[in-house]
Amino acid sequence: MKRAILAALGLATSLAVPAAAEENIKVGLLLPFSGVYAALGNDIEAGFAVALEQFGSEAGTGFDIVREDTEVKPPVALGKAKKLILQDKVDVMAGIVSSSVLGAVRDTVHGAGVPLIVANAGNDEATGTSCSPYITRMSFSNGQVNRPMGQWMHDQGIRKVYTLAPDYAAGRQMIGGFVESFTAAGGEIAGQEFTPFQKTQDFGPYLAQAKASGADAVYVFYAGGEAISFVKQYDSFGLKADLPLYGSGFLTSPLYVNAEGPAAEGVITALHYVPTLDNAANAAFVAAFQAKTGRLPSEFAVHGYDAARALIEAAKTGAHDRASLAEALRQVSFDGPRGKLSIDPATNNIVQPVYVYETVAAEGGLTQKVLAELPAEADPANGCEMAPVSN
Repeated sequence: MKRAILAALGLATSLAVPAAAEENIKVGLLLPFSGVYAALGNDIEAGFAVALEQFGSEAGTGFDIVREDTEVKPPVALGKAKKLILQDKVDVMAGIVSSSVLGAVRDTVHGAGVPLIVANAGNDEATGTSCSPYITRMSFSNGQVNRPMGQWMHDQGIRKVYTLAPDYAAGRQMIGGFVESFTAAGGEIAGQEFTPFQKTQDFGPYLAQAKASGADAVYVFYAGGEAISFVKQYDSFGLKADLPLYGSGFLTSPLYVNAEGPAAEGVITALHYVPTLDNAANAAFVAAFQAKTGRLPSEFAVHGYDAARALIEAAKTGAHDRASLAEALRQVSFDGPRGKLSIDPATNNIVQPVYVYETVAAEGGLTQKVLAELPAEADPANGCEMAPVSN
């Protein structure tokens, strides 16, 4: 237990205790600790450490952590991944925030046979056409968090929707997942636009098009700084009353919703985790994370927490080297803050519930009111072909 905690704090990376250290599982934590996604990397690392502190003693082994900063730059991340694999000789890697970084390291990870636990990047290809028996995703896929909202919004009586998202792969996959299910339910897309990624300062022209489209509602995907700007401008245009705003839950993430302020009130979104979920595992997680960091956990924090928990569950089976850990990770299942989680061995993607929530004002600031829990469904294989799990 003590060794796991030291490792989680980054203090065990170079301890000269050969006999004991060789018995530990060596973990490469590959995250952005600088650059635009540094806050996400820090939340994932904090969640990872909390899980090691809570559950590490159950693993039957210790964990030595080697941290590397991807800087959210694919070439940098690839170099750091090679260092972890060839020089540090890690048994397993965890992390990866950006889908472009995941794409950059995928072939190296697969070729080396090193298990990678993805703790954020949601590109559908990673557990589709580019799947690997060595890559297990404990976060989400882009289509997964949006697909259930199509049927749910149709069930609420919404028939025509205008969609908006940034023009890059994640934006198109997020909106694609929603459009697929909304139109299958009988809904109509009144119009859609993909705005220049990280270049759009003024959403006014796009909001004017949405208003003129005759839609009943607007559904969007934006994250980070773009989400803050979009939500504020949507409110300042006075659209919320007549054209309700829905979207992927990254739009009103607990990580930055307070920066959006009252503009976020009444926005309804869907995500696989919010800190207000009412279950015992989440209560324990929220309490431990707040005690460690002084803030509420975000979806990024729970990705790190569950990535470490999955590693611990794999280790509990006796898995210790690269091959056995990769196999064990494909069979992981446990009850966590998000509810019951499992890995679909056909794709190595997580199977989890999705929650619809409204951002509301409460004493102490904005919070998340859960409106519905949508059942867990495995993603389609999307071209993934892998050998079955061997026991």
